[in-house]
Amino acid sequence: MRTSPKLLTSCFALLLLFGCGASNKVVEASAESRAVDEMVANEQFVFDTEWVRPMATRAINSVMQSGLMPPGSSAAQINITGSGYFFKMEGDSVSANLPYFGERQMGGGYDADSGIEFNGVPKDLKIEKEETKLKYTITFNIAKQTETYRCRLELFPNQTGTLLINSSHRFTIRYEGKVSTLESSQAL
Repeated sequence: MRTSPKLLTSCFALLLLFGCGASNKVVEASAESRAVDEMVANEQFVFDTEWVRPMATRAINSVMQSGLMPPGSSAAQINITGSGYFFKMEGDSVSANLPYFGERQMGGGYDADSGIEFNGVPKDLKIEKEETKLKYTITFNIAKQTETYRCRLELFPNQTGTLLINSSHRFTIRYEGKVSTLESSQAL
């Protein structure tokens, strides 16, 4: 029995068409997702960072090869679990104390902060919820002295999240961690 090339091509095209379809599955609300809803609605939460994902550059690779990073870390991800680094939202104010692994493009000096630290009222704050995935996206801008940060925090229904920070003076960096209420984080 001989199979025609047109039949094979048609079968392959149908397989590709139906096999690569996007999922429209709606995520069901859980106790964790309702807790995230409440934290975001009250604008009262802390994002405790566990992993840093710097932009891979030659300098980062050199530092990684020197053996100065914590165990379990690589050039693509650095483990900072339990180090106390955070992003916090309290009403109309945000604050952060985060380590920075990467290259500065300008600025800095001997007395300059090496990490990313800010505290104040953000500009252009937007909080959006993607109902099908129960995911929140919070975007804002904030400045400290001459450096400006453009931040994007995504909070997921399982109380985890990612924080992406674009800086006017440094390469982009991403943090991953867990979100909790301010009260529970202060009790730790």
